[in-house]
Amino acid sequence: KMKMQNVKFQSVAEFLAFLPHDELEVVEFLRQLIYDCIPDVSEKLAYNVPYFKRHKNICFIWPASVLWGKQKTYEGVRMGFTSGHLLTDETGYLNMDGRKFVGWRDFKSIEEIEVELLQAFIYEAVVVDEELARKRN
Repeated sequence: KMKMQNVKFQSVAEFLAFLPHDELEVVEFLRQLIYDCIPDVSEKLAYNVPYFKRHKNICFIWPASVLWGKQKTYEGVRMGFTSGHLLTDETGYLNMDGRKFVGWRDFKSIEEIEVELLQAFIYEAVVVDEELARKRN
């Protein structure tokens, strides 16, 4: 049975307008970072949050106020990688929390974002996306 969500957005703009200020700041910062790293990325809503793809989904931004289920399960904004299990992460920066594929990190403020580290993950995720696309062809 599908988990019900607390919202249904028609567009990214509608999604952004819904967010509380503290989450919005972090979301805008992360979106800009993703666009800077992947100029040809496309953004679309899935599960009422923005997913970013080239061949397949590469990463997503999931603010805590957009619920999955009935209640908030974390604070701030989650930046996730759909193929997190394929990224080089010696320090365990990304949280897998028992998931097979998705890895993520939560940020309560822009100050918490380690920009260069996150950029490295984004660039590697693009390479992984390319490799997976090549294998399919």
